[in-house]
Amino acid sequence: MRAVVADDSDFDGFRRRARALLLAGVAPADVVWQVGAGADLFCDAAQEDIAGTADPGLRVSREFLRVLALAALHSEPGRHALLYRLLWRVRAEPALARDTLDADHGRVRLLARAVQRDMHKMKAFVRFRPMPAQAAAEVAWRGAHPPSGDAPLHVAWFEPEHHIVEAVGPFFARRFAGMPWAVLTPRRSLRWDGASLAPGPGAARASAPAADADESLWLTYYRSVFNPARLKLRTMENEMPRRYWRNLPEAALIAPLANQAAARTGQMLAAQATGEAAHALALRRRAKLVPISPAAAHDLDGLAAQVAQCRACPLGEHATQAVFGCGRRDAHVMVVGEQPGDQEDLRGLPFVGPAGQLLDRAFGELGWNREQLYLTNAVKHFKFELRGKRRMHKTPGQREALACAPWLEGEIRTVKPRAIIALGATAARSLLAGPVAVTAQRGQWLRRSDTVPVLVTLHPAALLRSQSGDDEGEYRRWVADLARAAAYVG
Repeated sequence: MRAVVADDSDFDGFRRRARALLLAGVAPADVVWQVGAGADLFCDAAQEDIAGTADPGLRVSREFLRVLALAALHSEPGRHALLYRLLWRVRAEPALARDTLDADHGRVRLLARAVQRDMHKMKAFVRFRPMPAQAAAEVAWRGAHPPSGDAPLHVAWFEPEHHIVEAVGPFFARRFAGMPWAVLTPRRSLRWDGASLAPGPGAARASAPAADADESLWLTYYRSVFNPARLKLRTMENEMPRRYWRNLPEAALIAPLANQAAARTGQMLAAQATGEAAHALALRRRAKLVPISPAAAHDLDGLAAQVAQCRACPLGEHATQAVFGCGRRDAHVMVVGEQPGDQEDLRGLPFVGPAGQLLDRAFGELGWNREQLYLTNAVKHFKFELRGKRRMHKTPGQREALACAPWLEGEIRTVKPRAIIALGATAARSLLAGPVAVTAQRGQWLRRSDTVPVLVTLHPAALLRSQSGDDEGEYRRWVADLARAAAYVG
């Protein structure tokens, strides 16, 4: 028996004929499905949906029906036979409608997913170009009205893999409701006149308009926003397969822009480094709006007074007070942390909170006296965020560290330490004028531009936050790092 559907996207026709065949008890092996006009044994059969109440033996969910509708738009010639076979089996075994591991059901879902991808690509890659009203009459067809007056018709050319044009049409009608448009494809076309959608026959690529001035503007924009540092060709080709490129105006730019990506990335990084250097210089100059007076240049008390007035960054406006360094003024070893914590901010002294207590414990085990050392921080004000009534530590950014750099350098010039211990990444970066991989370089001596050696290790707060499960082991490794400075302390 022959079962004929009107065209490749006629799912409603398939539903009517499938229902009639099922009610007549015609097995899948006895049906030949055809697409196009022709005699149909069941053309006068009842028109109820296959999910209707007339046949309680075949009820399907909306989701299952949606999958069938998508699969019916696939370009595979045998899709109708596959769908009917699955429906025939579901009628006898309703659980098959939920069994995605079944071979027929799984195949139908694969077809549906392929159609969904094609619909997504059509929405993403259709490019409309205006066509003058006179030329637009040539792409008008029965059921569609030409644009009113001199309004141009916007025409797009697309080459879908499956029979999706009419299914995607409502999307463009909603998006461009006030704009007459047409989408031309090799097998089927669609026209929107501002009020209704009208399907039409397939068209030739030459029927679509050529590039215009607006497209040149779009290409200029595309060139300007192309970021070579984020280029991932394989990912791009997965999202925008090459078969679509020939109809995308920007595709002609992809190859040359990709070839230049490495060189342009290098230029961007160089420009960024130059910009960061300029920004750093500006912050240093801003910090010196409260200038270090000649009298205070080698006087810690004078420096501390000036730090208290510093507003080179926003931290000073919100902290309780500035926390300057303290300790022996001619110490052989200077210990530099990140910034004051909550307790330090309230008391005005460095390393008096939980991290300071852990540091004191380590000093005691090493036989060091805190009064032998000079303790300070790279950033002099507490940076925090409120969580309820609690002030939670927030890592200072490069801006804050650069704003405080003159004060830290003033302390180093005044104390003249023989060695410095950098606790954490912020301290190491401030002391060595560049990023330091603390985890990789902990326990190592690095040298400043003024030749003062710097021992890099973790900040004690990092140990307090550690979730390694080996707290004692981590602590012992940290104390071993500090012990490398014992010769200087002595």
